[in-house]
Amino acid sequence: MATLRDIKRKISAVKKTQQITRAMNMVASAKLRGAQERMRAFRPYAEKYNEVVQSVASRVEPDAHPLLMRREVRRVGILLVTADRGLCGSFNTNLITKAEKEADSRRERGQEVCFYCVGRKGRDYFRRRKADIRGTYVDNRRITYELASRIAEDIVAAYLQEQVDEILLIYSQFVNTVTQRPVIEPLLPFVPMASEEEGAAGRVDYLYEPEPEVLLSALLPEQVRVQIYHGLLENNTSEQAARMTAMDNATKNCKEMVDQLTLLFNKARQAAITKELMDIVGGAEALKKS
Repeated sequence: MATLRDIKRKISAVKKTQQITRAMNMVASAKLRGAQERMRAFRPYAEKYNEVVQSVASRVEPDAHPLLMRREVRRVGILLVTADRGLCGSFNTNLITKAEKEADSRRERGQEVCFYCVGRKGRDYFRRRKADIRGTYVDNRRITYELASRIAEDIVAAYLQEQVDEILLIYSQFVNTVTQRPVIEPLLPFVPMASEEEGAAGRVDYLYEPEPEVLLSALLPEQVRVQIYHGLLENNTSEQAARMTAMDNATKNCKEMVDQLTLLFNKARQAAITKELMDIVGGAEALKKS
């Protein structure tokens, strides 16, 4: 059995860990509130912007803009968004697993796969596995539109230069503080809604100035930036929620460990007192006999 000093040392260490996890839980909770506000403020804009671009793109020919043109898919680029840090449960693992399964599925079809990694965790994982990484964006302490624009610029350039034939975006969609869902969204080429999806009766004709083809030259690159920025905000909110939950669970586990160690300490102390009493009684009996 461990000595009383060892048990007291373990209790002290666990209590210090509990203080750290509680503080990290509070920090993640504060960051989550800010991230949620930014995400909820931008989500309607992203949805409406996508709706407008879909409507304009559905009224032109597929060859009206290079980002609309579909070609035979031989090389696929995966834009994977993960966190720079850990201590957020299975958050990063779920995203990496999603990307890995998609990559394996594409390779089975005979397609080449490369990665664009946002976040240190995804980059480190695929770098260790010697994957083809075309771009990395790490140490993103704050999610900004400038970051999304920089990523979009590299992605669009790679697609226009035919380095890749299709680009997918993988990020964690925020559902609530308990649930975060990894999702895959097609990024390029941009696929407009089919006319039958709009509905012939519900489709409204608009007058555009300038022409839809000219509008698309400005709208489509911006749509890529908006979609990436929306994914970054969703992923950042999911990360803070996952970290808050993980640290809350860790704090509860520390409390359980302290309770168990305290019980063990009391048992060890009781056993030590009993042993000392037996030694005293034994010594007294020996003196009586002598």
